[in-house]
Amino acid sequence: MIPQSRFFSSFSDSIRSPIIIFLTPPHVQRTMDIEEYARKKIAGGESEETVEENLVKIIRSFKTVDQTYASTFARAVIAEVKNTRGLSGDFFEFKPAGVTMGAFGVGSRGKGDFFAHRQIARIIGKSTATVGVDEMDDGGAVRAVGKFIVCTVDGMHSRLSDYPFLAGFHVTRATLRDAMVMGARPVMLFSDIHVADDGDVAKIFDYTAGITTVGEAMNVPLVSGSTLRIGGDMVLGGRLTGCVGCVGIAEHLTARKSTQPGDVLLMTEGAGGGTIATAAIYSGFADVVEQTINLNFLTACETLMKSSVFAGVHAMTDVTNGGLRGDVFEMAETAGCRIVIDDASISSLVEPQVREMLEKLQIDYLGVSLDSLLVVAPENLADEICRVVGGAGVAMHKVGYVEEGRPESVLLVDGKEHDFSPRFRESAYTPVKKVVDTDAPDFEDLKTGVLKASDAAIQKKMRVLRKLKKGV
Repeated sequence: MIPQSRFFSSFSDSIRSPIIIFLTPPHVQRTMDIEEYARKKIAGGESEETVEENLVKIIRSFKTVDQTYASTFARAVIAEVKNTRGLSGDFFEFKPAGVTMGAFGVGSRGKGDFFAHRQIARIIGKSTATVGVDEMDDGGAVRAVGKFIVCTVDGMHSRLSDYPFLAGFHVTRATLRDAMVMGARPVMLFSDIHVADDGDVAKIFDYTAGITTVGEAMNVPLVSGSTLRIGGDMVLGGRLTGCVGCVGIAEHLTARKSTQPGDVLLMTEGAGGGTIATAAIYSGFADVVEQTINLNFLTACETLMKSSVFAGVHAMTDVTNGGLRGDVFEMAETAGCRIVIDDASISSLVEPQVREMLEKLQIDYLGVSLDSLLVVAPENLADEICRVVGGAGVAMHKVGYVEEGRPESVLLVDGKEHDFSPRFRESAYTPVKKVVDTDAPDFEDLKTGVLKASDAAIQKKMRVLRKLKKGV
């Protein structure tokens, strides 16, 4: 095993808004969905001639093609859009929520995101899984041959599209973390890579190099995957997106639901991953990226899992989704307990260079992903757990405790309790996020539309299941 503190001695250096032009490297093209463009314009009553004319300009701004090719391409796009108009029925329609992903904060690790994920759990419903999606844990688990098979998957950070190695590295470390905090020993990785039509093929290779750097360092092989274009021919530009998943084997599950009153919360130091790297890159602190390139979490967790004290650990998670605010809130909800976090104990566990950057940028470190390990265990085991983790070269100490009461998370500041529930979005950690970081005063109204849409999806699922069971 390579040293856990740092395995590089040095590391060199979708919002459609005009501001993106200034925040993205000059050689990078923006991404454009020409099918969506044509569909909206035609539905809005614009003439096909005008749509074609504008599509030609868009196509030629992305591709080095002549007028004839661009015109032929534009007419083909329009023809395909027209052929799909008017289709109806379960296979072609869905009930709109009337709420966009951005407006509801989906993917922004806050109230809207958590609510949307709970609707996904409703659609999936109860299953035979030992740990299912309804428990909002880091991964799912099923029992097999006397053990538990754990499966996790993480999407790469969307703003690392132009930095494929970083994207692959951090998403792989994230999915391994999610498996390990469930108490599982990772045995294999799988990946999915999507690059828009004008993206350089090298992005696939660099992304894969990032994945396998972590995989080989932790002796977990990448065994399968899929490589596709985003939107096929219809999305122009070089955007990269994808995910990496992990399968692991566990004998002792450490799911969030095992959290109990009387437990304490122990947290390791963290330097962040994809989120902190993104904040650094887009805010002019590129030198901070190197702090995120480490295996501290994985080696700390691996060391703990190999120790005898691990059998006494009740639950584990990584501090990612909306930061400590989001994860502790989800843990309290899942376990049905009250969790209290001591504010004074947290700041020293943020890597100094990362903390300095966050302070300069006025980013709340309690609401952003730090990639720290959070362990929930009986208080009498706390010192031994910290000693074992410290033996891996990673600092850890107590940050909170669990008590009986209504499910909620609170923050203790100077002896006084404050609300510690997640905000509408995670801490705004890039210039663009600071612009769009607004609260949703009509959140309850937005939830109504989202609930109706999830109800409709459940009803459709049941209709199709009935047909399948009847052999129709």
